[in-house]
Amino acid sequence: MEIRRFEISGLCLLTPRRFEDDRGLFAEVFNARALTEVLGPDAVFVQDNLSRSRRAGTVRALHFQKPPNAQGKLVRVSQGAIRDVAVDLRVGSETYGHHLGVDLVADDLELFWVPPGFAHGFVTLAPDTEVTYKTTAYYSPEDEAGIAWDDPDLAIDWGVTAENAVLADRDRVQPAFADLGAPFEVSRG
Repeated sequence: MEIRRFEISGLCLLTPRRFEDDRGLFAEVFNARALTEVLGPDAVFVQDNLSRSRRAGTVRALHFQKPPNAQGKLVRVSQGAIRDVAVDLRVGSETYGHHLGVDLVADDLELFWVPPGFAHGFVTLAPDTEVTYKTTAYYSPEDEAGIAWDDPDLAIDWGVTAENAVLADRDRVQPAFADLGAPFEVSRG
């Protein structure tokens, strides 16, 4: 598996090895042992989620779960394409408040690792897009939180205007990043 790391500590893009011939394609897209070596022993996955969006420009953002049920997410597009975004919410991190966006396309088979301590969201770049992701904690409604997807302080380029974005009602009313507080802190040892 090829691993691409980024300036924001913890985020990485994983590309499985592909084996193609005239019959088609084979790739091992999940291997717990290999992922533990890359992501560390805390990356134990307990839940799989599926998101299917009919229209391009559907924004599903920016969500996270607070401790003690913070989730790491291993994201993959199984059909279509997305721009996937992670925002560093770890107070004390050198990249606190910074974000990273990566485009994921089903045919590329890439997996984007978003560890606990980040808000996560995506916008669909193609109709009928399907996203699957594994989480390291179970869904906990009481720990769920979010921030405004179009917060001017974050200045995320989603590739879609507010007028054309397809949003859930809850994503229209998320608080500003500046009002978030400190749900995650970097431990200094």
